[in-house]
Amino acid sequence: MRNGDRRPPRKPAATDKDPFGAAAKKAAEKAAVRATGPDSDDSDGPQRLQKVLAGAGIGSRRACEELIAAGRVTVDGRRATLGDRADPRTSVIHIDGERVVTDARLVYLALNKPRGIVSTMSDERGRDGINELLGASVSQRVFHVGRLDTDSEGLLLLTNDGDLAHRLTHPSHGVPKTYLVEVPGPLPRTVGRALLKGIELEDGLAKADAFRLVDSHARTALVEITLHEGRKHIVRRMLAELGHPVIRLIRTAVGPVKLGDLKTGRWRHLSRDEVAVLFAAGEAFAAGPVPADAPLHDEPAVPQD
Repeated sequence: MRNGDRRPPRKPAATDKDPFGAAAKKAAEKAAVRATGPDSDDSDGPQRLQKVLAGAGIGSRRACEELIAAGRVTVDGRRATLGDRADPRTSVIHIDGERVVTDARLVYLALNKPRGIVSTMSDERGRDGINELLGASVSQRVFHVGRLDTDSEGLLLLTNDGDLAHRLTHPSHGVPKTYLVEVPGPLPRTVGRALLKGIELEDGLAKADAFRLVDSHARTALVEITLHEGRKHIVRRMLAELGHPVIRLIRTAVGPVKLGDLKTGRWRHLSRDEVAVLFAAGEAFAAGPVPADAPLHDEPAVPQD
């Protein structure tokens, strides 16, 4: 460059040097539309049904399309067709009649409650409760479905799904619960027959749905009792009325969900199949529709066992 020959500096091209050039702005706008469109992963509204099902872990989108095309999917009671949309947070979706949970906010847990722990999320007297067992690993605010008294142990369901909790705890829905109970022995055969026939208590007749003698010794006996009653201390009161007060009581099942080999004080997530069968158990006895946002309370409807 010769002295005195001063040329103006070259302006950066919009496509290479200037990140805020017209082309870059246009590309960013298109990306934003894609990110916030109706099929976006962050969308809170209706989405393509096959995407909602795939997001719930049913299978690939292609596999979910085949389920829809085969007429096996219903949304809010109506058989779905390809092209339908659903809101994963509010739509009620079934596949082959089984409920599919699509709301990622909902949590379903099984806890093995130890003896001496109160069945509350927080205790005004400062006793250890369920929150101490869950710790910080469960970020959602969950509530217990039914209760076990402090001296009882075993399976306790936890969820933030008000619909399912209502169906499982309402007395008219009659979801069966199974208990393993240790009582003083020897245990005569008349005890089982009396439990199945029904025992008159101060608040009415109480009857077991099933009874089985698991083990028997001279001083103690181990029995399994299934009933759908939810009255306070119902198992303890029935056995006490027959002269065999409870020594130890463990709940081993709530409907289709089993305690299994879950260690004392530990918890696990329910499987998709377990949740579906729980909904089926609750719906079999449902008195009517329950709002999706039905509130849960720290003192649930089912009394202590």
